[in-house]
Amino acid sequence: MKRVYNFSAGPSMLPEAVLRRAADEMLDYQGSGQSVMEMSHRSKVYEGIIGSAESLLREVMNIPDNYKVLFLQGGASSQFAMVPMNLMTKSGKADFVLTGQWATKAYKEAARYGEANVVASSKDQTFCYIPELDPATFTKDADYFHICMNNTIYGTRFTKLPETGDVPLVADISSCILSEPIDVSKFGVLYAGAQKNMGPAGLTVVIIREDLIGHAMDITPTMFNYQTHADNGSMFNTPPCYSIYISMLVLDWIKNTIGGLEEMKKLNEKKAGILYGYLDNSKMFRGTVVPKDRSLMNVPFVTDSDELNAKFVKEAEAAGFVNLKGHRSVGGMRASIYNAMPIEGVEKLVEFMKKFEEENA
Repeated sequence: MKRVYNFSAGPSMLPEAVLRRAADEMLDYQGSGQSVMEMSHRSKVYEGIIGSAESLLREVMNIPDNYKVLFLQGGASSQFAMVPMNLMTKSGKADFVLTGQWATKAYKEAARYGEANVVASSKDQTFCYIPELDPATFTKDADYFHICMNNTIYGTRFTKLPETGDVPLVADISSCILSEPIDVSKFGVLYAGAQKNMGPAGLTVVIIREDLIGHAMDITPTMFNYQTHADNGSMFNTPPCYSIYISMLVLDWIKNTIGGLEEMKKLNEKKAGILYGYLDNSKMFRGTVVPKDRSLMNVPFVTDSDELNAKFVKEAEAAGFVNLKGHRSVGGMRASIYNAMPIEGVEKLVEFMKKFEEENA
C-alpha cells in the first residue's frame, strides 16, 4: 500500500487511525449488520452516532450549554447567506474584515441583504497580513462583526480577536477548527466546513448562541433558517450521515489519542515551526506572510522563479509530496499541514526542499 503525504488545502488528509477504523466498520457498524452509509438516519443506531458526534465536539471544544451545535450541508459558503439572513435583522448592518477570498465572499453575499461595512482590509498587499483594527471604525449598532479566523489561501490567521462589545462576533473557522483551543463564549456564531480538519467534505458545522436563533428574515428559506435545524436536532432532512460519522471518529481521535486541543496545538506549533524555520533560513524559498500573522495550518511559500516553482511542485509530487501547488492568486507553493499531517511528513518535506535547493542553487 502506498500512502503519500497530502498537503492539500481541502479536502485534506485524515488520520490514518480514523481511516483504518472506518474501514473495519465499513460493512458492519458495531454489530448492526450494515454500513453507516446505508443505515436510516432515523434509526436508533444512527441517533447514537450523531449524538456522540455532538457530545464529543462539545467536550473537545468546551462549548457552553447556551450554544446550539448544528450539523448542516452546503459548505461554509452557504453560511455567507445564512448568517445575514438570520442575524442582520435589527439594524440591518454588519462589519467585515477582509483578509482573503472567503472573507470577501462573505462580505459580498451579506451586502445583498443589508448594509455591509468594510472596517479593514489587507487586499493592498495580496492579503499577506492581518490588518490592525481601530474600534472607533466599528459600527456601534451592527447586528454582527464577521472575520475569517484562518485564511486558507493566503496563510494568515487572527492571533488577537476584535473587541466588539455587545456586537456578536461571527467567525469562519473552516481551516482552523480543532487545531487549538478556542474560547467559544467570545463568539456569537462559529462555522466551518469539515473537510480540512474535521472530516470529509459534505458536512458544515455551525455553533451558535441560542439568543441569536429565531430572528430570521421573512424571505429566509426554511432550510436556511437556523431555527429549523435547532428545533429538529439537525434532523429536519437527511443529514450528511457518513461525514458526521467520520467526524465523530476524528473527534474521538483528538480526545483519546492526541489528548485534547492543548496537545493538538503543541503538535501543530511544532510542525509549523519546522517548516517556517527552514523557510526563514533558505536562500531559495521564502514565506509570503508577515511573520506575526502566520497560520499554523496553511504555509504559502515561493522561489523567485515561476519555472523553479513549477519544477519543485512536479518533482515533489514524484517523491510523494502531493498537492503543493499554491493558489493561483498567490502562486508558488502552499503546504497545508492540518491536524492529520504527521510531524514526520513535515520533516521529510523539509529534507526534500533542502535537497532541491542544493541541486538547483
